[in-house]
Amino acid sequence: MSPKKSTIKSFFKALPKNIFSGFVVSLIALPLGLGLAMASEAPPIAGIISAIIGGVVVAVLGGSHITIAGPGNGLVGVILIAITTLGLESAYVAIICSGFLLILLGFFRMGTLADFFPSSAIQGMLAAIGLIILGKQFHIMLAHRIKREDTLDYLIEIPFSINDALHYENKGLIFAALAGTISLAIMLFYSRLRNKYLQLIPAPMWIVILSICFSYYFEIVLHEHNPVSGEYMITGIPTLQHIISDIPDLNFGNIGTLSFLGSVLALTLIASIESLLSIKAVDKLDPEKRRSNVNRDLKALGLATIGSGFMGGLNVVTVIARSSVNVNNGATNRSSNFFHSVFLILFIVLFSTQLTRIPLPALMAILVYTGYKLASPKVITKIFSIGKEQLVIFFLTLIITLKVGLITGILAGVLTTFIIHVIISKSVGLFFRNVLKPNVLMYKEENTNTYYVSVKHFCSFLNYYRLKKHLDIVPENQDIIVDFSLCEFVDHTVMENMHSFQELFHKRGGHFDVIGLDMHDTDSKHPFALRRLLPVPNLIKNSLTRRQTNMEDLAKNYNLVYNFKKQKHVHFLNDFLFFNTKSISHIYNELSYKDRTISLFDIEFSEGEFIAKEVIHATMLHINLKKSIPEFTLDREGFLEKMYAFAGFKDIPFETHADFSKRFYVLGDNEDAIRRFFQDDLIRFFESNPYYHIESNGNSILVFAKERLASIKEIKALLDFGKRLNEVLLSIAY
Repeated sequence: MSPKKSTIKSFFKALPKNIFSGFVVSLIALPLGLGLAMASEAPPIAGIISAIIGGVVVAVLGGSHITIAGPGNGLVGVILIAITTLGLESAYVAIICSGFLLILLGFFRMGTLADFFPSSAIQGMLAAIGLIILGKQFHIMLAHRIKREDTLDYLIEIPFSINDALHYENKGLIFAALAGTISLAIMLFYSRLRNKYLQLIPAPMWIVILSICFSYYFEIVLHEHNPVSGEYMITGIPTLQHIISDIPDLNFGNIGTLSFLGSVLALTLIASIESLLSIKAVDKLDPEKRRSNVNRDLKALGLATIGSGFMGGLNVVTVIARSSVNVNNGATNRSSNFFHSVFLILFIVLFSTQLTRIPLPALMAILVYTGYKLASPKVITKIFSIGKEQLVIFFLTLIITLKVGLITGILAGVLTTFIIHVIISKSVGLFFRNVLKPNVLMYKEENTNTYYVSVKHFCSFLNYYRLKKHLDIVPENQDIIVDFSLCEFVDHTVMENMHSFQELFHKRGGHFDVIGLDMHDTDSKHPFALRRLLPVPNLIKNSLTRRQTNMEDLAKNYNLVYNFKKQKHVHFLNDFLFFNTKSISHIYNELSYKDRTISLFDIEFSEGEFIAKEVIHATMLHINLKKSIPEFTLDREGFLEKMYAFAGFKDIPFETHADFSKRFYVLGDNEDAIRRFFQDDLIRFFESNPYYHIESNGNSILVFAKERLASIKEIKALLDFGKRLNEVLLSIAY
């Protein structure tokens, strides 16, 4: 019972923080909810209803910890089309149906849905949504209503609206345009005012407060009416009693029509993607480093959407901006989401009449800023830095989304990404042959806490869920190595997700290393760039991988020499027993001391020939001794080593070191020389250190742990082991 008491105690201890955080978030949710609803041509209160219902339902039933639920930016265009084509009453039915589909997605464990879409296509879709919001609301922000068929037309008309605003003669329109312009300036520059007391109130709420104060100034001080034109003021904010009593009528007449089904599908798709991306992003911010149950959250969001639709509200999604504010203000659990709803109810009960004093252009300025953030030039610059092919995917998705629709746009992005992948890899068969295969092998390495994951053939947005399914099993405080050396193609979406996993494991005390990409080519220096395996004769043309960069840093810190290039001069390895039946191709990524007594390197070698040929990449350490020593092989005693006795290989026992003889297998032709060489200091060294495979060819030592590439953590350990082993070997009088 004590853990439960402790949990309850910690909940109440953190309650003041969560109440305060919920209050701050509600200050943003109030104006944003009004603005999003009006931008969707729904009643202003619809955005507040969805925030209230979403906050309560998701707080009680959700699977995330510090997220905020409410109306989302991404759904503005879809809801606008639904209301325009179906009518408000039928649009509510579409919202309810999309809620049921979200619940089904949760029950069918489709929380991985966002992983099936390429990152650049999602960025293109979000940028298109940003331009839809910006294009349509910019004109209202300047008190200029226009009606166009196409979002591009709205964007083209922006200079003309600015010109018209500069030549207004109507006093009411001038004040309306000023309200929008000043509000946009507040959104743009507020974050630069780093006063801790001023920052307690978010920029959107300052717009509300200043708007209401402006209205009262004219009414009480100047005894005049609000100078802002009446057609650009918020109207129709009902009281809480009216919201409950005036539940909207629903029109089920359009069910089954193509436009209705399209709206339901679009609402579900955008709501799920926006929510899943937001949950994933907020989990990175969680100071307690928890992982959300996304499928449970989808069910809660679906149920909240159904309730919101029946009450006259919009779709409920997880929202990243309000969730980020929630985290930054000290929220620790879902109660902050609940209290954000409570404060919204209080605002409606106490101040519903005051909300009608807010100019519509002021609210639209908030949305214009939001739209700009989604479609910022920085987004394009970032995508271009990742790769030119990502820019093609981004723009094609963006343009088709604007010209045709959201679903068509995202599907076009998926198809374009696949075609580009086929062109770059120059192999259609690579994808079609392997897409249904497991491609991923994971196991926990013996006697370590390290999980090893090998990915074969290709890894892209098409099959990333297979890799993610394995990675999600591993606790974030453990060590995991993901090896792409057998993978011919790794796309941008996978590289971006690997980076996210690395950050997550680092924050939670584990290690997440990506290896095997050193022989892959890329057209960009960006760490998220698409990678493809180079043909053997080629050299790496572009940037170093993250692992190579870390090795380069390691060389500087340890005063070593680093060479990432392939080296064919590998004769110094030929005399080792391990390579008697193996063919060495080359070594690369070499770290060595300046006198080259100790060198660590990655190596490519093969076993067998023709159809039995297996190419292996591993990390090994070589010690060049200043004297001759016996030839021997030292390995950990195991079942296989015991079986060697039946094949005629004899383990050399050391009677005075029974524990060493029990734990280690020593093989060599000159038994007497080996016994003399294995003196007490050397035996104690091996007994007190991690197990490695160690070989002597008479004048040098070869050391490695596994027949695979080593992570940076393992490289550091191997270098340290080699340095200390060399010191012990030099001290032995033989």
